[in-house]
Order: sequence, then C-alpha cells, then structure tokens
Amino acid sequence: MSSEPFIRPYQPSDRAEIASVCVQTAHEGRDSSAIHPDPELMPSIFAYPYVALEPELAFVLDDGSGAAVGYVLGAADTAKFTERFRSEWLPRVAGRYPALTRAARTPSEEMVTLLHDPERMVHEELAAFPAHLHIDLLPDWQGRGYGRALMSTLLDALRSRGVPAVHLCMVRANTSARAFYDRLGFRPLAVPDPGPVWYLGRPTTSLS
Repeated sequence: MSSEPFIRPYQPSDRAEIASVCVQTAHEGRDSSAIHPDPELMPSIFAYPYVALEPELAFVLDDGSGAAVGYVLGAADTAKFTERFRSEWLPRVAGRYPALTRAARTPSEEMVTLLHDPERMVHEELAAFPAHLHIDLLPDWQGRGYGRALMSTLLDALRSRGVPAVHLCMVRANTSARAFYDRLGFRPLAVPDPGPVWYLGRPTTSLS
C-alpha cells in the first residue's frame, strides 16, 4: 500500500536499487552508465562496501511504495573501515575486478585502480573528522528536502555512537552538490594534492 516518502534503515532487499541510484548519480552527479558500462563497478566501490561492512549506518529514502530512491551511507571510523575494505571487501570483488598491472587506460580502469587502493581514503589531516559518508538521490528526488533529511538521519546515528565529526570527498565539477553541502554547514578541509576533488567536513551536531 502506497504512502508518503520516508527514511528508513537499509534492508538487503534494497541492494539492487542502491546500485541503480549509485550508477545514475556517479558521474559528477549524473548518469555514469555510458562511461562505466559495467553496472556493478561503481556500486562495488562506493555503495556495496558500506552496506556490507556498516549496514547500521546505511539509510534509504523510500518512495512510499518500498522502493529506495536515495541513500546515505556512512563509515564511523575511516581508518578501520579502510582496513576492513581491504581484508573483507576486496576479496569479494577482486575476481571480477582484478588489480591492474599497468597504468589505467580508460575511466573504468581508473575506477578499478581506486577500488584496489582503499588507503586513499585515509589522510592524517582528516583525523578530527573520523567518519565519512556518501549520499545520493535520483534526480527527481533532489531539491525537495530529502537530502537534508537523509543527512540529518546519519548525523544523528553517528552522534549516538560518539563520533564527533564527519567528512566527505566530492568531485569539484559537481557544483550543485557543493552548494547543498555548504547549506548543511560543511566546510573545506585542507588535504595536500587533492586533485579534482574537495574534502568537506562538519561536526555531527544536529542540523539547524
């Protein structure tokens, strides 16, 4: 029976929809399927590890009929998450995405290189912001307050676990996402040689 959209904890039955949302937003906030034809690649880096390793910090926007049309995924301790990513997650996907033995030649190969380098997530400059997150919504669900509600849900969950602050990494080209994070109180964090990305962080205090 249909009802109003609402936020709820992730369920294993949401996995395919989580993957679809990830693919449809993974290229600077837009559909990545033309750039990364394998629909499992981007979720294997940016979505599946979180629901596998820290499902208690995964929340979805339910459209009211049971379908997940957005999500926020978190890791409470980035350093520990990175260790588990290498020891527990990589062995599950390395058969499909083996490590390259040469320089990447395509955008998808660049993503495979990222997959095999989870330590890229750890920066000593971010130690005061130990948690990190990913948040994505299908285009039709953006700009309607649901992103803020998802973020608030994750911040509450992190705060209840005693996590003081959280960070995220975003592609600079996604200017609409940067405006969204700015409105929620995220501020730039200095990381040496960040490349085409910004690191942003905020305390896990409630959104005003």
